[in-house]
Amino acid sequence: MNTLRFRRIALAVSAAAVLPLALTACGGDSKDKDSDASSTTAVSSPAGSGSTGQDPGDAMAMDKPFGAACSAVPKDGAGSFDGMAQDPVATAASNNPALSTLVAAVKKAGLVDTLNSAQNITVFAPTNDAFAKIPKADLDKVLNDKATLTKILTYHVVGQRLTPAQLENGSFATLEKGKLTTAGSGEDYTVNDSSHVVCGNVTTSNATVYIVDTVLMPK
Repeated sequence: MNTLRFRRIALAVSAAAVLPLALTACGGDSKDKDSDASSTTAVSSPAGSGSTGQDPGDAMAMDKPFGAACSAVPKDGAGSFDGMAQDPVATAASNNPALSTLVAAVKKAGLVDTLNSAQNITVFAPTNDAFAKIPKADLDKVLNDKATLTKILTYHVVGQRLTPAQLENGSFATLEKGKLTTAGSGEDYTVNDSSHVVCGNVTTSNATVYIVDTVLMPK
């Protein structure tokens, strides 16, 4: 009798010990499966993907210079895009050989410090070829008339940084107190319906520069 009772007690103890372990094992499998399912969902549907359909590269591309004339910009050094980004706008322009006439005009007008100390501006910078479109006698006359020269140069400056998107159909007050208009899309923009952007969205430490092929004339 005592032996039989002892065996029954031993079996009961063994069952009690095995049951929690079995339940734990079952629970662990369920939890692991849930965890695996979550992981699979996270991998197949990463946060934020596909919600706008926009390639992140497109947004990055909008921050880069564009235009056929950009190919003439040096790849490195002070006159490169990286180099110009470190300098204020008048200094940056002085490192670009294609803007030497503009730089000379800015110096004659005494605007170097004004442009270099301004913050968050946009400069529409005419190339040497743009100035060459003006008859030499007229250009020489303007270059020797500080008041007129200052009026023309400050007409090329807008008191805010303009993005390419803002140029699509824009009208902006200039430092000269006049207004200029812009139009276009993609990499094709005009200013005042006559001057074309040949290298745009160039960054300097205090300005965004759009290099243009025709000098802008205020009214």
